[in-house]
Amino acid sequence: MTDLLAGRERALRALELSVKRKLEGFLHGEITGLRTGPGSEPNEARPYQAGQDDVRRMDWNVTARSSEPHVRAPLAERELETWALLDASASMDFGTASSEKRDLAIAVVGAVGLLADRPGNRLGIRIALGDELRRLPAAGGAVQLRRSLRTLLSLPRATPGAVPRTDLGRAISRLDREHTRPGLRVVVSDFHEDNWADPLRRLTARHEVIAVEVLDPRELELPDVGLLTLVDPETGRRREIQTANRKLRRRYADAIAAHREQTTRAIRSAGAAHLVLRTDQDWVRDVAAFATARRRAGVRRHPTGRTGIR
Repeated sequence: MTDLLAGRERALRALELSVKRKLEGFLHGEITGLRTGPGSEPNEARPYQAGQDDVRRMDWNVTARSSEPHVRAPLAERELETWALLDASASMDFGTASSEKRDLAIAVVGAVGLLADRPGNRLGIRIALGDELRRLPAAGGAVQLRRSLRTLLSLPRATPGAVPRTDLGRAISRLDREHTRPGLRVVVSDFHEDNWADPLRRLTARHEVIAVEVLDPRELELPDVGLLTLVDPETGRRREIQTANRKLRRRYADAIAAHREQTTRAIRSAGAAHLVLRTDQDWVRDVAAFATARRRAGVRRHPTGRTGIR
């Protein structure tokens, strides 16, 4: 037990060092870039700028008094409540590269916590496994983030067939229903389920949402290794297939490509941002590139406002 705890502490320290080192430019700047837009609270009125301002923010009282169109400029929110939904289903306990998908998912939650670490900000975590949706309370600060990551690293691996299939759509619906204060929501999953699109769309109606899709290269194509026994991680069912069959490998590749395309369309249709991470790539670099792109997009949309997580 002592060796196990020491291993988790080493993993936690390695995670923190890696993320902080590669995201250093984001962790100390005024604008960090995961969240876009200047906020939602009304501020002072100013003249309307065609093509830049949202007509829904029109201040009709000031417009009537001045005979010139005015909008009520939004006030940047200084505090942000972020909730991360971690898919801990059995399909996440798979990895053939540098890590398992679950390890990568936990690392992403840690990166979100570091990027959101500003005075007044809070990060809460929900863990979806089977019929359960475990809750780690929202709190701020590095100490609480470290405590939450320890809890995630200590989660037991799901034995195939031992727990019910995780319903990601139901977990997203509960996240939306139980945490209503507008903020940032991050859903980390392999999105192997098929019933999450509508709940995700409802979630984006109130919150800014980032869908993080976690992949392993062996999920994308079958290797030519002869007779192979496959196990369904959710049900424990086994099936033997002959991977030397070229047509079978091609059908599998086509099916997984179609599934991934459908996942991408569903996420974009829901209005969520889509971040794809792989266990065989530098995920911190990909998160940094994603944050940079969102920061620049936010500045273009709101040239007079501040953007990002605060």
